[in-house]
Amino acid sequence: MSISSHFDPDGKAHMVDVTGKAVTVREATARGDVTMSAQTAAMIQRGDAKKGDVLGVARLAAIQATKLTPQLIPLCHAIPIEAVNVDFQWPTEPCDGVSHATATLRCRVTVRTSAKTGVEMEAMTAVSIACLTVYDMVKSVDREISVGPIELLAKSGGKSGDFRRQSP
Repeated sequence: MSISSHFDPDGKAHMVDVTGKAVTVREATARGDVTMSAQTAAMIQRGDAKKGDVLGVARLAAIQATKLTPQLIPLCHAIPIEAVNVDFQWPTEPCDGVSHATATLRCRVTVRTSAKTGVEMEAMTAVSIACLTVYDMVKSVDREISVGPIELLAKSGGKSGDFRRQSP
């Protein structure tokens, strides 16, 4: 039985030693959804939420979250964040002339670095915080908002190679 690299032979948690690993370009992309009422989505799209520019604040929160990841997740290495791209989309669904009661906002974050360890956790943390920020900014008008799923879409670089999620 193999044990996770985050545990020593005695089963105690420890930070993985990356001193012998090569510095490579690493990239990770994650996404998360925020589902809300159609009225809340329209308010965000119009830009008239009482707390201000919902997507602008959520974008800044995502970027900040990448930098704070090692403070939030105990065994993450502090690595240089060299690029963060945050994108929000309103996926369109076929409506056949029927008005939908809910709308989904999709957040997608790509993080890049040149380091000895990957940025998957930074990308997933950024998406999580962006989605939670959207919730925080509009919760006073819509308590039915749901967040998730949050998932890693792709990662590249490093010894373990590339990963690309198979499901859409």
